[in-house]
This record gives sequence, structure tokens and C-alpha cells, in this order.
Amino acid sequence: MNVAHPAAQRRSVGDVLRLYWAMTRPRVLALVLFTGLPVFAMQQAGWPSLWVTLHVLFGTALAGAACSVLNAYVERDTDAMMARTQKRPLPVASVAPEHALGYGVFLTLASTASLWLSGGLVAAAVGLGSILFYVFVYTMWLKPRTPQNIVIGGAAGATTPLIADAAMNGSIGLGSTMLFLIIFFWTPPHFWAIALFRKDDYAAAGIPMMPNVVGDQPTRWRMLAYTLLLVPITMAPVAIDYMGWFYGASALLLGAWFTWKNIGVLRAQDVRQDRKFFMVSNVYLLALFGAMIVDVVVV
Repeated sequence: MNVAHPAAQRRSVGDVLRLYWAMTRPRVLALVLFTGLPVFAMQQAGWPSLWVTLHVLFGTALAGAACSVLNAYVERDTDAMMARTQKRPLPVASVAPEHALGYGVFLTLASTASLWLSGGLVAAAVGLGSILFYVFVYTMWLKPRTPQNIVIGGAAGATTPLIADAAMNGSIGLGSTMLFLIIFFWTPPHFWAIALFRKDDYAAAGIPMMPNVVGDQPTRWRMLAYTLLLVPITMAPVAIDYMGWFYGASALLLGAWFTWKNIGVLRAQDVRQDRKFFMVSNVYLLALFGAMIVDVVVV
């Protein structure tokens, strides 16, 4: 008796849409899009129209979705080896690999076209470059070869402010570059926290994440080092007059809190605290970029 492949089984339209939506990792997309909002708020003519804002964010969301889907296609075999990812649509064969690849390519083309129409050539080029960097440099080259993968590859996830700036002004300015650097230096402590409490998963998949290569405590020291570099970088927007006093005060307080939490992780030497720190890092970035918006729009 022949059994139909799970990807070929009959499903409702709603089920299919949910599978394809899940492959875009919407919770990650929400955080990525949020980091672009301060750039819109900082426009000299005021916040652009709702249509322009949503159009640029839509193109940016398509770029982020393309990264996630193409990453899922490339890593479908390693995802099947990890408890954290083995229930995703591709490892459980809910979506055929060739369909996922076609979906990722479609999202890439749609993102490039959308950003070109809404923000111009530079915005489209930055969006397309982010996708290509994430897929070919980070996913296919760096991730399976070096524990520095997330340090370098994190650049792909930090480009939303650059896309927004290019869309609004036709070029990338110093202010959006500072926001890019904030996300870039925030990324290693954030992802190494995941790597610590998912160390066995990465070992099973043969991915050389930092804890698997240098050990847990040396990884925590590296997380603290990046945090100590991050805090002064968060003050750079004030130094270049891109942000005001409210953001500056908020950045100092949040930086002190984030550093203290990082020191607590270092002292605890407990993967349960590492997991909590991962959530703390999300709250930190949301609060930091939220303070930017409040600084510009309200204060």
C-alpha cells in the first residue's frame, strides 16, 4: 500500500497558509520591523504618510520573510536533528522542499520590487543584499564553519534602519548607521544565550556555536564583553545629535540594567538563567528603540 507523502496530503487553504506563515517566523519579523521606526520618526519633514511607512515596512518584512524561508530550506536537514526546530514545516515534511525554495525566491523578488517602488534603488539594493548575505554568507558559509558565525552574520538582521533611511532619503546616513551598530553589537549576547541553553541541540546538528567550541563560561564572558561595548555605542546617537536627552537617559539606565543582568548570568553559571537572559535581551532592545521613538515624537 502506498502512503502519500505528508507534504502532498490534502489540506485546507487555512492550513496551508498557516504553514507558509510559520516559515516566515513572524515573531522575529515583528522585532526586526520595530527597529526601523525611529528612522521614520527622525525625518525633518515629520513622520511620512501612513501609506509610505507601511509600504516600506511591507517590503522590509518580505525581505525578512525571505531570509527565514530560504534559511529553513537550506537547513532543513540540520533542523530535523534539533529539538528546537524539528517540528518546523520542512523537517516534518508538511511543506515540500522545492515549494519552500520557490516561496523563498518569490519573497525575495517581491521584496526587491516592493522596496524599489516604495523607497528607490538604494533601499531595494540594501534589502536584496541583506537576503543574499544572510543566506549565502551566514547560513551556508559561516554557520557550519566558525563559532563567530553569529557575530558576522548578525549584520543581516541589523539592516532595517538602513533600509528605512535609504527609502526616506535615498542614501544611508550616520544616524541609521548608529542604529545598525546597536543591533549588530546586541546580537551576540542575544544569540549566545540561545546557544547556551540549546547547546546539545547544536552539538547534535554539528553546528559550531560558541559554547560548543570554547565552553559555557568563556561564552558568558564574551557576552559581557559585547554588552560593555554595546552600552557606549547606544550613546552615540546622542553624541551626534540624532537623539535627545530622554533617549540618552533611557539608554544609560537600560544599559546598566542589561549589564547587571549579564553579570548575573556570568555569576549564576546556570542554563536556566541563560534562557531568562535571552528574554531580557528582547525586552532591552524593544525598550531602547521604544525610547528613541518617544524621544522624537513626544519629548
